[in-house]
Amino acid sequence: MEASDEATQGTPPGGVAPRRLLALPALLLIGVAIWEIVATRCAASAVADDAAWTEAASVVRAGYRPGDLIVFAPDWIDPVGRLHLGDLIPLEVAARMDADRFGRIWELSIRDARAPETAGLSPVATAQRGGVTIRRFERTPVTVLADLRERLATARVESPGRRPTLELTEVGFAPRRCIQIVPVPGTPARITFPAVPLGSVLVGYVGIADVFTRRDNRAPARLEVQVGGATVAEATAGVDDGWVRFSAPTTPGSADVTIVAHATTPNRLVCFAAEARQ
Repeated sequence: MEASDEATQGTPPGGVAPRRLLALPALLLIGVAIWEIVATRCAASAVADDAAWTEAASVVRAGYRPGDLIVFAPDWIDPVGRLHLGDLIPLEVAARMDADRFGRIWELSIRDARAPETAGLSPVATAQRGGVTIRRFERTPVTVLADLRERLATARVESPGRRPTLELTEVGFAPRRCIQIVPVPGTPARITFPAVPLGSVLVGYVGIADVFTRRDNRAPARLEVQVGGATVAEATAGVDDGWVRFSAPTTPGSADVTIVAHATTPNRLVCFAAEARQ
């Protein structure tokens, strides 16, 4: 009788409960495996395929007007977007200073991404095609009174180094049409654009060209902007900063605009662009 009572009290070592505990890691692994399979299939189905991009491109083509800007988000899908709509993105648009000149912008995106060119804007039309979201934005574009890139031929240059040139080059892994200057280390390069018609603001960008020189030379570059002899803006571009914006309010009228480029190391390819805007 005592032996029978002992058999009914608790679970002896090595009984059922320990076996269940030993099975938990295996069950956990099975659960993780099932989750990974489901997640992988969901991720694959969320990726827009070529047919989806073809349909999305047809939506853009149906409403496209000359002068529209087309952008993609996130930026790593840009090659895919250009494969389907590259003929509507001319070189001068791809190498634009910024998007402010454009009154209509088409944004094609995946995974709810947004392009920096549409930040703060609300779409006037939205469509979905197989994982690709197409949004159209409309706004009043800026009025450009003068583009310094177009006035380089008449600029006065004070630099012991190479004369500045207008280039189509790579800055921050993107094409840019900009004025390129290579300052002598420790000696600023001055480029003066005489009698520039000014509006309410001078807007520009600066960056360091050529991924190979950025790889080998990590020193930043600095740009100083003067209007009528007074410094109105400064910007520093590091090798990882890409296309750095600067702006300064201006008084409407005409004045000399001087760009002063500084470098501390040789072969620093400083590229900039600037516009006087209404």
